[in-house]
Amino acid sequence: MAENKLRILLAEDDKNLGTVLKAYLEAKGFETTLCVNGEEALQAFGRQSWEFCILDIMMPVKDGFTVAREIRQMSAVPIIFLTARSMQDDKMRGFNLGADDYITKPFSMDELLARINAIMRRADIQRKPEPDQPVYYIGRYEFDVNAQILRIGSDEQKLTSKETMLLKLLCENENNVLDRRTALQRIWNDDNYFNARSMDVYITKLRKYFKEDSNVRLLNVHGVGFKLVTQQI
Repeated sequence: MAENKLRILLAEDDKNLGTVLKAYLEAKGFETTLCVNGEEALQAFGRQSWEFCILDIMMPVKDGFTVAREIRQMSAVPIIFLTARSMQDDKMRGFNLGADDYITKPFSMDELLARINAIMRRADIQRKPEPDQPVYYIGRYEFDVNAQILRIGSDEQKLTSKETMLLKLLCENENNVLDRRTALQRIWNDDNYFNARSMDVYITKLRKYFKEDSNVRLLNVHGVGFKLVTQQI
């Protein structure tokens, strides 16, 4: 639940990157609010307390440097700049404004998470324990949501955050149709064409993971969505 999660304010004007980052951070246990310009981010910052801010620099209305300066006048909350601007002068400006870290694009999401955790340790920000996520049994497979692992016998398949979120939704609707638009809104926060094609790729990958058990099928329901079907042996 939201009250068990640390709150991250994410300001990123690239909608596709922003939604992917938001979904990734939420899958990792953070309550994340996405803002698409600097003014929106400042308004959101003033409405509640935050444990972390991740700011793009080149944003409309107000840029990330301006947002960081105004935030620093109100709070010592940790700030990471996440930006395509890699010039040394930009980095120094970011740190002089009070940033805790500066990451240039392209970047690894796992590295971003590691840096967030490192800053939280230094700032002694404690993550509250999250409720345990369930373990699902799908035919001969075991799906551990917390560990993001799909097991069959001694074989393990490490899942990405998106694969985990999608498979969890399918398990919650086992033997029933998972509506395509519902899945897109829950995981990608947008049911546009680009995200729909991306989801199709993940469905294909998940289907391959279940190839060792013919009693597990991941079906396309034309024009509606997907169905995870398990047959009793």
